[in-house]
Amino acid sequence: MSDKQLKVGWKRWRFDQMAINVNDRIDNPAEAEVEYYVGLEHLDTDSLKIRRWGVPTDVEATKLRFRKGDIIFGRRRAYQRKLAVADFDGICSAHAMVLRPKTDVVLPEFLPFFMQSDLFMNRALEISVGSLSPTINWKTLAIQEFALPQLEEQRRIADVLSKLENLWNCYREALLSSRQLLPSLMASSLASIAASRETDSVPIADLKLGTESVLKTGPFGSKLKTDYFKPSGIPVISIGALQEDGLSNSEFFYLDPTLAPEFKDYETQLGDIVFSRVADVGRCHLITETEVGFIISSNLIRIRINQSRIRPTYLWLLLKFSIDIRRQLAGMTTQAAGRLLINTQTMDKLKFPVPALAIQDYVIAHYQETREATNALISRLNVSKCLFHSTREQMFEKINNV
Repeated sequence: MSDKQLKVGWKRWRFDQMAINVNDRIDNPAEAEVEYYVGLEHLDTDSLKIRRWGVPTDVEATKLRFRKGDIIFGRRRAYQRKLAVADFDGICSAHAMVLRPKTDVVLPEFLPFFMQSDLFMNRALEISVGSLSPTINWKTLAIQEFALPQLEEQRRIADVLSKLENLWNCYREALLSSRQLLPSLMASSLASIAASRETDSVPIADLKLGTESVLKTGPFGSKLKTDYFKPSGIPVISIGALQEDGLSNSEFFYLDPTLAPEFKDYETQLGDIVFSRVADVGRCHLITETEVGFIISSNLIRIRINQSRIRPTYLWLLLKFSIDIRRQLAGMTTQAAGRLLINTQTMDKLKFPVPALAIQDYVIAHYQETREATNALISRLNVSKCLFHSTREQMFEKINNV
């Protein structure tokens, strides 16, 4: 593309005219005389802010020194879009480039946004070499040409994008705080209720419905054979399916539907809780309407209680947030073959604080209100993220005269 085709005021520059590749190599990280080490694992995709770091004594081999204001660009696996601006001095992985803007051509506040854009990132992918771990070489990047506006226009663009990014970051920080606050709020509320003289401590076995046991382990391999699994059918819940925000169907196995009668005793009902009994002991999930009739696997315990005495959601909150319940479970957990585990015989001794149903309902309502507020933050975060991305791409996408 000739310069005549560029937007008015834009000029074409090689990348080495826009930025310096700072190659200040540190052979012994422990002697770098800085406090921070930033690896590619510390950088968040599509975020210019460094939120995590290590220390130089964590690593060995040659690293690169960076200064406050430098850009750390993950030149290895550029498709991960890892790029950040340092707000402190430190050392970083040699799988990154340390770039310092040439301020007579590009503003320091403008260049990071430009490098985040699809225009730059797509070029970075094109010039990456290697199949297993594609990497960008500085000599190749240095000769790439990009069109840039004059400094005053750069300042205007950077100002707009900076405000949108700040909005996005505010929602991100608010969401992080909300997610950190929820467990402590629930733990405090549940502990306060448990300490009340009006709250009875009840063994889990006393919460059974009729003659049916509260706890039931899923069928073992000798009964639930892998030959029974099909590409589709009745979902079998594995430990891997128990995620923080619900069940992950990508981790399901599927049972041949013709065998359903044989595994009727292991089906889920509305209000059941499925509980991990090995490895990450205590991870649990409350069964919803869309998950009725699923089969539990051998590494799970199904908890089915008398709902006229304790609300399933309240019991789930206790298992998830109560410090006392977690302490009891830790005391019942054993280790075998290198894995933590618990069984129904020991878990039968677990005691729950069971207040009046009205109090349980109050705690559940409080939790749901907090979750709704968190979901509202997630929605606003997604909107602000999309607005930032779309505005950035619109600003850099069309460099020709319209």
